Amino acid sequence: MRALTALLLVATLGACSASPAAITPAPGVVRTATCGTVRIAVNPWVGYAANVAVVSYLLRQELGCTVVTRDLTEEASWQGLARGDLDVILENWGHDENKKRYIDDQRVAVEQGLTGNKGVIGWYVPPWLARDHPDITDWRNLNKYAPLLGGRFLAGDPSFVTNDAALIRNLKLDYKVVYAGSEDALIDAFRRAEENRTPLIGYFYAPQWLLSEIELVHVTLPRYTPGCDSDPKRVACDYQPYDLDKIARKGFAESGSPAAELIKRFSWTDEDQNAVARDLTIGKLPPDQAAKRWLDANRATWQEWITQ
Repeated sequence: MRALTALLLVATLGACSASPAAITPAPGVVRTATCGTVRIAVNPWVGYAANVAVVSYLLRQELGCTVVTRDLTEEASWQGLARGDLDVILENWGHDENKKRYIDDQRVAVEQGLTGNKGVIGWYVPPWLARDHPDITDWRNLNKYAPLLGGRFLAGDPSFVTNDAALIRNLKLDYKVVYAGSEDALIDAFRRAEENRTPLIGYFYAPQWLLSEIELVHVTLPRYTPGCDSDPKRVACDYQPYDLDKIARKGFAESGSPAAELIKRFSWTDEDQNAVARDLTIGKLPPDQAAKRWLDANRATWQEWITQ
């Protein structure tokens, strides 16, 4: 999966000297002053930025941690855990090959629990296009619509791990992958396509706040079955659905740090993440303000993450 304004704002969190007033903990919530430094990867999509905003705020304001964030691709984040210069990935989309390498074989990383979010990747068209051409949502009809779509399939950030080029080749579709360049640009393209009735097909995913504004229509690809995507060059099936999880450096996870425990307990819904992501993107709120707005409205949820 996803450079974006909200993301760049999140990257300054660890260096902020003035923050909103800390949330007053309820009875049973214990503050710990010996948290130390937590180094968090920031991958380039706004749902991830929402995770970082909320977790970073709590680490700093409730546990007294110093938070350092680093803008990294998914692959570079795993490498950072292995080198020991990064502590946690807050939203991991599958990556079974990295789990085998870094968790099973090298034993330098560990799974740190689910985020509570369901990751769904796929091919989508704007609603108007599906209404006007209902059969476009079946991949077997896509070549018929290649002239209308200009033979272009829109992808997002080039760093996202995708199967699109292989799918186009293996399903013998008359399309070429072009890159929007970022998640923001991908979102803008789908919004403009719906507003202006511009033909478009492209890669998209959930959770993503845009889907609560525009109901993009999923294009049915050959059904996913376990192992059908094991060879990236020969894949000819839809994307695997993911239970998104967190990955931590083994030494950090086993350090006894209260930060590691909070991150392990951190879990919320797609609706929760989308609310913060929308405030970052559409509301243009600074990360701390977006985080505090959600935290103030969901006290019972986050208190479970830090109650000893």
